[in-house]
Amino acid sequence: MAKSTRPKAHVTLDMKGAACPGPMLGARRVLDGLLAGEVLLLISDCPATRDDLHSWPKYADVEILKIEKRARGGTAYYIRKGKARRISPNAVLDMRGATCPGPVIEAKKLLNGLRKGEVLQLVSDCPGIRADVRSWVKATGLELADARESAPGEYVFHIRKR
Repeated sequence: MAKSTRPKAHVTLDMKGAACPGPMLGARRVLDGLLAGEVLLLISDCPATRDDLHSWPKYADVEILKIEKRARGGTAYYIRKGKARRISPNAVLDMRGATCPGPVIEAKKLLNGLRKGEVLQLVSDCPGIRADVRSWVKATGLELADARESAPGEYVFHIRKR
């Protein structure tokens, strides 16, 4: 569970002062808006949060990456949406250097040639790619099987055709 380095949080939710189940409910709402692979930093001083979080991965597609006490009070919980998994893509599209909406347009063209259930791996460093992929997947009914930040500002998406 715990790693020696601190994970990069995409969103921070400070719930110090909130009684349980408030921190868990807040975390669930925030995680619903994140892409698979993104990390929520939940800060809570409610003693029951730790126990609640330990049982959460059994029932939800989350992974607790790290837990650490904060110097100014509370405990920091790094929670990744989506458990780590290996996905074998059927096609790879490297769009590093291309600006939006180029990566999504090219991904759409490539996905049109894939069969139902096949996966496209899209790599992009466009600053707006996270929001573009999120909107595109929701609008088209595709499945975002995984999304990870592979390097600072560089993202790898696994998109499954339905």
